[in-house]
Amino acid sequence: MESIKERVEKALEKIRPYLVADGGDIAMVDITDDMVVKVELKGACNGCPFSVQTLKAGVETAVKQEVPEIKEVVDVNS
Repeated sequence: MESIKERVEKALEKIRPYLVADGGDIAMVDITDDMVVKVELKGACNGCPFSVQTLKAGVETAVKQEVPEIKEVVDVNS
């Protein structure tokens, strides 16, 4: 059986091409004990005015669909 970390990574892999297409990328930093995924937005995504929207509407939604146990996805740089 896959770990939560493996399942989150799989979800991130599904959305990574969309971020890369815009000159960005994403990396998982940590999953806290209270099921918050910490990610780092990279490249064009880091500091982009739309990064919060991308994180919540795109990344968080995709991760929660694959891993319903996850409560939230946050950017370590914000």
